[in-house]
Formats: sequence, C-alpha cells, structure tokens
Amino acid sequence: MKKDREITDQPLFEKIIGLNVLTSEYYTSVVLEALKPEYIDNPGVRLVTNIVFDFYKRRGSLPNTSEIKLYLKDDVERNLLKDTILSFKGLDSKYNTEELIYNTEVFIKQRAIYNAVKKTVDDYSNGSANPNDTLKLFDQACNISLVDNLGLDLFNQIDKFAEDVSKSDECISTGWKWLDTKLNGGFLSKGRALYVFSGQTNVGKSIFLGNIAANIAAQGKTVVVISLEMPETVYGKRISSKITKIPVNELSNRTSELKETLNAYKEQNPNARIIFKEFPPKSVTVGHIKAFIKKLINKGIKPDAVVLDYLNLIASTEGDNSYEKVKDITEQTRALSYVFECPFISATQLNRSGINKEPDLDNISESMGLGYTADVIISIFREDGDDQLGILRTSMMKNRFGDKSGVQLMRIEYLTLTLSEETDHFGDDAETTKAENVLSLLSNKQ
Repeated sequence: MKKDREITDQPLFEKIIGLNVLTSEYYTSVVLEALKPEYIDNPGVRLVTNIVFDFYKRRGSLPNTSEIKLYLKDDVERNLLKDTILSFKGLDSKYNTEELIYNTEVFIKQRAIYNAVKKTVDDYSNGSANPNDTLKLFDQACNISLVDNLGLDLFNQIDKFAEDVSKSDECISTGWKWLDTKLNGGFLSKGRALYVFSGQTNVGKSIFLGNIAANIAAQGKTVVVISLEMPETVYGKRISSKITKIPVNELSNRTSELKETLNAYKEQNPNARIIFKEFPPKSVTVGHIKAFIKKLINKGIKPDAVVLDYLNLIASTEGDNSYEKVKDITEQTRALSYVFECPFISATQLNRSGINKEPDLDNISESMGLGYTADVIISIFREDGDDQLGILRTSMMKNRFGDKSGVQLMRIEYLTLTLSEETDHFGDDAETTKAENVLSLLSNKQ
C-alpha cells in the first residue's frame, strides 16, 4: 500500500481537478461522491465542479459548453468561468489516470482532515462538541477512498474469471470438521465475512467463541479477543483451562502446573497468539474497536481473526431504535473484516420464542438487520434433557458459503469449558437415527 504523500501546491492541483472534471467523464465519475465543494478554495474551480457534478448526477454525462452557460446566474459567474477556463491553458492535457486519482484522494483526505480539525475546534469553543461525532468525523476523513476498479467484466475477462474460480479460497479451520464442511473449508482467511453464533442467555455463546479463539491460535495464528461482557483475566482463564485441561475452578490452586503447561504449549506452537482486550459494555463504538486494532497493527501485531463478544454490547451513534442501532453496528463490524482482511466472529442473543427449539432468523433478538447483514449465523440451542447429557445442538440459520441443513451435536466438558464435536449429525428426517444417537450418548455419559 502506498503511503500518502502531501499535495504541497494545492492551488495548482485544484486547477488540475477543474480541468479533468470538465474533460474526463471517467475522472468525474470516480471523484463525484468524495470531492465536496468546501474542499476547493478556488472559486472558479468550485463553480465549475458544482455545475459539472450537478449535471452529471442528473444526466449521467458531462455538460457541453452551452449547457454549462445555462447554469450561470449573472455576469460575475460568466466572467469567473471564463477566467477559470483560461487559467487551464497552461496545464498539461494528458495525465496518468492512476496517479491522478491517487493524488486526488490525497488532496481530498488533506482537506477533509483540515475541515474535521476546524469543526472540532469550533465545537469545543462553543460547547457543542460530542466525542463520538468527532471520532466519526476523523474516521470518515481518514478512510476516504477513490476506487479505481470497475469490478469483474465477466464476458470480457473470461480467462481471468476461470483462473480465479480454479483457486480455492484460503480458509482458517474452525477446529471442527462439521463446521469446516458447512463453511466450505472454514473461516475466510482474507476476511470480507462476519460469522455470528446466536443463542439464548447462558446457553454457551462465550464458550463457543473462546473455543474458536483457541482452535484458531492452535494453527499458529494471532487471534484478538475483544470482550464487552467479562474481564480479560476471566476470558484468559477459560481458554487456558481448555488448553491445559486444568479445570477452570482449580487454576488458582495449580498455578505452577498452569505456567508449566502454557510454556510447553508455547514451545510447541511458537506462532500461536491470543490477545484479550476488555471494554465496558455499551462504552465503545465500532470506531473505537477499529482504532484499537490499528494500534495493535502499528505495534506489529496483525490479527488473523478477531473474536468479538458480543455485537449487541457495542455502542451505536446511529439510529433511533434497537433495529437501526444493531443493524448499523453489524454493518460496520462486517466492514472491518474488509479493512483488516481477516474474519470477524461474534455472537448475538435469541429472543424468548427461540428457547428450547431449533431457532430460525425470526428468533434473533433486537434487530433482524443483523440477520440480513451477517454472512453466517450459527444457532446454539438445547432440547429437553440435553443439559443432563452434557450436549449442545447447533444448526446453520444462515450460510452464504454452503449448506445449512441438519443439526450437529456438540459435547461440552464443563470443568474445562471444552467443546468437542460428536460424530452424530441429525438430518431433517432422521428421527430414528436421532433416538439411537441419544441412547448412545446416555450409555457413554460418564
């Protein structure tokens, strides 16, 4: 990734912008949404840009000279337009498109950040500053991007498409064969996906997330666990118990064994890394989480996966109700999987109607916007008697990457909070097999 340079001669570059807005439809289409009038100091270039942008938004093409003149209100604007166009005559007529768009992005970011600083100072001066609004303003300014990619032209890029199709997506194993099969290999290693475990209160969502974190780390990966529900040490104890097989309630009395076992694990898995970060619930936005991950990366810690416990406990500055707020949180979190190029794995609550049965998307609590946005939603539920058997049930509520039929059994070892998959897999019409499997579980129960 290229590091942004500074546009030192901004008056000259504004004229370059004005010339290309007038003459290049492609350039105009790329900069249209990001280049705001207040970013341009030159009144003539600002006039030209406003006219061209307004025309392009309405007609989808650049205006000719006569159409531009129809926009002019008086002699002042006519003279301003004339002087501005004359000032373009000393400029080069051709530019490297990629370099021009890159420099325009740098220019826009510089102006956006300057405006953000100015507005922040003004807001604090008059007592109307809001920290969340300020953070969002700077976040938007720093993440301006002019996309110079028209996507996939299927029929004119057949060879490239076939080559891409022949390559299997790189995945990180979930640690469970059944889930890897459902996800066509596991979590997408390059991100662009949000995976959510859903269940009722106290069914074991955090246990699933902790096991996922440990399973990924065991593959020599770096996992960041962001907790909005329990302290870092508590999360660390849970995952340490799974790794060391020391019961979680005995860790405090077996610290020597704990250290010895963790050190041995570290020697066997030198690249494994799990970082826990606790935030109070409803105290941080997705923007805060993004800033924290950037700090880790700046210190040389690039996550291979982010586990977030859990979505509904993130604060949102958008929306007037829970549906809008949770939808906004989910959309922003999924976007982070693009920004940091790694999978994000989280959890959400089910409502009361989803208790003690196989749930569907209608049972998601607070906002169906989460169901619409997440790529994969995996339900965790129990049926009568499952608690005594020490089993949990899982099913795919939504799956953009594969099959979502059937129910999978998971055995839970409560002493170490360890989940393991049963070989049994219940199909939709396998009631006889289901009964035999339950009897088998009963006979094998310790």
